[in-house]
Amino acid sequence: MIRQFLLMFIGLLPLTATATSELSDEELERWFNSDSLEPPRSVADVNDGQLVFIRNKELKSLHHHHNSMTILPRSLEDGWVLMEQCHSNLDKVPAAQIVFSSDKVRDIRLMSFRNMGKAWVEGSTVQMTDITHDARLCMQAWTRALSMNKDGSYSLRNGPFMRRFLDGYFPMRVSMEIDFTATGLIPTLVSPAEQSGFAVWRKKGHIGFEAIFEGKLRTEFNFVVETL
Repeated sequence: MIRQFLLMFIGLLPLTATATSELSDEELERWFNSDSLEPPRSVADVNDGQLVFIRNKELKSLHHHHNSMTILPRSLEDGWVLMEQCHSNLDKVPAAQIVFSSDKVRDIRLMSFRNMGKAWVEGSTVQMTDITHDARLCMQAWTRALSMNKDGSYSLRNGPFMRRFLDGYFPMRVSMEIDFTATGLIPTLVSPAEQSGFAVWRKKGHIGFEAIFEGKLRTEFNFVVETL
């Protein structure tokens, strides 16, 4: 039996968490980082995919997924956006994979990785083996995440982001920075709405968010074209 994690990043209001009466988050984290190949007795009781934002979660132990997205002038025509993605605090497991939708991501290229046996691109996935403490992996790809709406505005959609094992979803941290300086776009709406556990920041030519959650997270940033 190989314990394998699925980390899915393709390109809302919080719902009630599914509680576990037998294992705490800390106990689940200890199991993630142990050498045991057997799931804990109540692993079926963890979150089943409902989105729940988390307050005051210790960040040091959480899997952190960071995206840098660059919208270029040609992105307004073809929808393809340059993405750089890094994963830190990966779970110590024999095998894991990052899976993308094959029709939305192309030209995946590994930039760096550390503290794992092997990492390689296989089709629309990134495969990893023998992941150890303080593992980190970074990649670059093109993602068809930008689309034009009927009213002439644009939407950048990403997700679902998730940290999944078997039928359970576990806490993770996702941050994103979007660079639109070369496009003349102006950000308007963000979904989900800003709230505890989902912080949105803005500066000239950039917008982004920081989220701590469990379940499945989908995000959408809406833009309009600046008119003179």
